[in-house]
Amino acid sequence: MDLQQDILDAYTDLLGYIGVSEEEIRSGALKALVAGTSKYIRDTKYNLRTLLENDVLTKKESALVALSIAINEKNDLLIKAFTQKARAEEATDAEIGEVYACTSLLGINNVFYRFRHFSANKEYDSMPAKLKMNIMMSPVLGKEFFEILSLAVSAVNGCEVCVASHEQSVRNHGGTQERIFTAIRISAVVKGLSPILY
Repeated sequence: MDLQQDILDAYTDLLGYIGVSEEEIRSGALKALVAGTSKYIRDTKYNLRTLLENDVLTKKESALVALSIAINEKNDLLIKAFTQKARAEEATDAEIGEVYACTSLLGINNVFYRFRHFSANKEYDSMPAKLKMNIMMSPVLGKEFFEILSLAVSAVNGCEVCVASHEQSVRNHGGTQERIFTAIRISAVVKGLSPILY
């Protein structure tokens, strides 16, 4: 098999695995990678498949982590695809809704706490946040997994304070380093997929 055919097959397999048709794709980026015989298509297919079918998180948890990053990146095509994957693993409306809520909440928190961290004026640290976060108290998804989602979104958004806080919280709620690391790897791959598949 020649390289061009191998890349074309990887492209077809990637779209099939995600559950996206060529007609749904608005971006020319993925097709440009195929036309340029980029081996990155194979890497992307491999990375996504092995991470969504890992032996650390359940398939539902993996799909929900991927969904949270797709939501964070405002990628409608990937939101649809990962919602379908989560539903195929019996994710409920309440669980999917909570992924949206968690992602939105972390968008707020990441900006707020990143500002406090970056600012040279440490007086902001003593000012009350006055931000409601009741969803964090008793999440539908369970505290440990809610914290995994919070950590994943915080890592993508680059909030050092939030990453440190949520990583510790995951471990305090019984989460392992392997669960944390797997969620972060999924987040990185979905973040990387977002600008080439939309």
